[in-house]
Amino acid sequence: MNDATTPLAIADIHDAALARRLQHLLDNKTKPLGSLGALEALALQIGLIQQTERAQLLAPQLLVFAGDHGLAAHGVSAYPSDVTWQMVENFLAGGAAVSVLARQHGLDLTVIDAGVRHDFAPRPGLLDRKIAPGTADALNGPAMTDAQCAQAIEAGREVVRGSPGNAVLLGEMGIGNTSSASLLMARLSGEPIERCVGRGTGLDDARLAHKLAVLAAVLRRHAAARTPQEALAAFGGFEIAMMTGAALQAAHERRVIVVDGFIVGAALLVAARIAPAVLGYCVFAHRSGEAGHALLLQHLKARPLLDLGLRLGEGSGGALAWPLLASAVRVLREMASFESAGVSNRDA
Repeated sequence: MNDATTPLAIADIHDAALARRLQHLLDNKTKPLGSLGALEALALQIGLIQQTERAQLLAPQLLVFAGDHGLAAHGVSAYPSDVTWQMVENFLAGGAAVSVLARQHGLDLTVIDAGVRHDFAPRPGLLDRKIAPGTADALNGPAMTDAQCAQAIEAGREVVRGSPGNAVLLGEMGIGNTSSASLLMARLSGEPIERCVGRGTGLDDARLAHKLAVLAAVLRRHAAARTPQEALAAFGGFEIAMMTGAALQAAHERRVIVVDGFIVGAALLVAARIAPAVLGYCVFAHRSGEAGHALLLQHLKARPLLDLGLRLGEGSGGALAWPLLASAVRVLREMASFESAGVSNRDA
């Protein structure tokens, strides 16, 4: 692999002195100690990411990376590959779930063509970063060449470098990408593939068994792919590789990273194996209904904010969780202390 996969300098967010100051601020708000629960932990994390006691979230960017997968030809999804490009059109037309949620919560939505098997007309809200019209069939060889994988990682970094704001919400679209995510999870976590595979877009029992057999064969085919970069190239997903790069760049710039579901989580698993400090910048939006996601979250030592049984992808879970981040920083910045409000604190 070339220098595009060399880890960026990513600082550990831990700062003991700042953490004490932030905790003191939270403990002295006009509320019983710890009564806002996980919202307080979230406020503290964002303060540490931004290195300030006056955290704020500016121009949040919802980035949806889209790509097709050669492995989809083996029937690992309930939907045909054409749905990838059709859904991209739906995003851009404003009709998808994530489009609705982005409008509701004031999130700037950008769709990135990482490698869709379709030529899109240029228009606002669409970035063309196509590496190729879909990855290769991972059952026959690597899904990406080393050069393509490095190019995709660098493209993800470039997208973030060119985006305003201090928070990035990652989403994806790609028929077959739960297969890539399952393969990456199995290889990089050491879990058996059976614990990593789910129904994706809604497979019945017979097709789920077929998917599992195909993915087991892919793992055997690429038994030598052991490093994060090797696994990423072998199992593919131009969109997953770009999200890996986007997460690394966002952490390098000390942006808050909102992680959606299983596929985005797999990209963060790769990023964390490259640069472990990236996880400190991540807010995990939700625990999805995809079979392997809860286990993946355990490997990432992540505490998701929501548990709604979502399994849509697109960044929809991140958009739904966004108001909790906004509330956390408002509590930190705007909520009165006992002293400023003239309210008696609890007895010492």
